[in-house]
Amino acid sequence: MQYEDYVKQNYKPRKSDLICEFYASPAKGQTLKRAAGAVASESSVGTWTDVTTSTRNCDNISAKVYEVDSKNKIFKIAYPLELFEPGNIPQILSSIAGNIFGMKIVDDLKLLDIHFPEKIIKSFKGPEYGIIGIRKKLSIIDRPLVGTIVKPKLGLNPKEHARVAFNAWVGGCDIVKDDENLSSMKFNKFKPRITETLKALEKAEKITGEKKMYMPNVTSETFEMLRRMKFVKNNGGICAMVDILTLGWSALQTVRDYNDEMKLILHAHRAGHAALTRDRKHGISMLTIAKVARLIGVDQLHIGTMVGKMHGKEEVPIIDQEIEESMIMPKKGFFFIKGGHMLEQDWDKIKPVFAVCSGGLNPTHIPYLVHHLGRNIIMQFGGGIHGHKKGTISGARAARQAVNATLKGVSLQDYSLNHKELAIALEQWS
Repeated sequence: MQYEDYVKQNYKPRKSDLICEFYASPAKGQTLKRAAGAVASESSVGTWTDVTTSTRNCDNISAKVYEVDSKNKIFKIAYPLELFEPGNIPQILSSIAGNIFGMKIVDDLKLLDIHFPEKIIKSFKGPEYGIIGIRKKLSIIDRPLVGTIVKPKLGLNPKEHARVAFNAWVGGCDIVKDDENLSSMKFNKFKPRITETLKALEKAEKITGEKKMYMPNVTSETFEMLRRMKFVKNNGGICAMVDILTLGWSALQTVRDYNDEMKLILHAHRAGHAALTRDRKHGISMLTIAKVARLIGVDQLHIGTMVGKMHGKEEVPIIDQEIEESMIMPKKGFFFIKGGHMLEQDWDKIKPVFAVCSGGLNPTHIPYLVHHLGRNIIMQFGGGIHGHKKGTISGARAARQAVNATLKGVSLQDYSLNHKELAIALEQWS
């Protein structure tokens, strides 16, 4: 088969097909249709030349380019279900997001979106808890959750780490988590940190009368990661954080399977995502990564924000706008999005995922976040709490005060007249 043979614009996708949407810049002298056909060929049954080894007609299981938008350089490919092993994300991604990015026929290629058919969805477990389960754990019905990352991210010993967490919880944070590069260092070993911080959590719960959550980073070699999950569970923890891209999809599936026994809330950090997502023309979109993570079964996922530190002028439309418009807001114009944002839309048995906003946030951003993203969000503040002029406790109080004001429909400026911690935050960061 020639590359053009994979372009069948009269083909109507079946419900059982896996659908991918791509952006491509064809190489010089190539057409978008031929480039799209090459992608379909390489990611399914084809190769660069005719072969004599086929014992069957592969056309019925080949990928089919059924839509080509030359103006926007976008095309859609339908993949028959027979091409995939259910429950095997590495195999699925090796097919649809494997060799294709190195093909000479395209200068740029980006996997923008993916639609999983019902049979693929049913082969995965999805989140153990999701939004509703986490709210039940914390006894928080409908307000946004307030969290912080222990800062400095590296350098504290276990007791110092626990003290920072305690102050954040007492001040009003619901959640405290480790940062992405804190695991088990010489100055802050994993087991002492977990035991000290969970003791601080228990003490904070007694003082505040509120349920609290600690998210320890268990990311490591796979078997060590499972041992760390068990240690967290055995010491009374209810959550584990994993760096989903650096540990890999196969390891994440192993973690999710083991979690049938551990029953921990899985918090997904996206460290390293920008290596795939940041270029607007090449790579894999954060939307695609988020869908895969939800399918496998994380309960919470970092989405970034359109404010804060984690973007520049070039990254706003590439990462944050893409995520917030396609993951959080309903995506219009793509045929299989049937209303509701991706992290919460109906995926059969797959529970919805809590969106985590993080990256340079402070209390002044809260009205914007709630207005644009709704209440089913976790707002993670680092320096925006610990950098408060009066310290961590005051920073956490300011964040909770900003949440209360926003939910009451009162401006932060008006609310700050009777809430000194918020007043300081406004003066400091406005």
